[in-house]
Amino acid sequence: MVADHAIAVFNLGTTLLAIDAACTHVKGPLERGRIEGTIVTCPWHGSQFDLSTGEVKRGPATQPVKTYPVRLENGKLAIELP
Repeated sequence: MVADHAIAVFNLGTTLLAIDAACTHVKGPLERGRIEGTIVTCPWHGSQFDLSTGEVKRGPATQPVKTYPVRLENGKLAIELP
């Protein structure tokens, strides 16, 4: 949680990516999703999102997830909220 936002952070080797933790279809837990490249698949109904852009790659979701800039600062995650 960052402020009042549930955010999922993914470590793709040397790249950190952060998105809303809930699928836009019916709020499935994206942090439990399967990762292939930069695509996360929601474990509930199979919606797929691009972790870099939040774009829906496969439904049933029709709305993208929000993405957030994330970086390491002094060994801690720093996530920028709008």
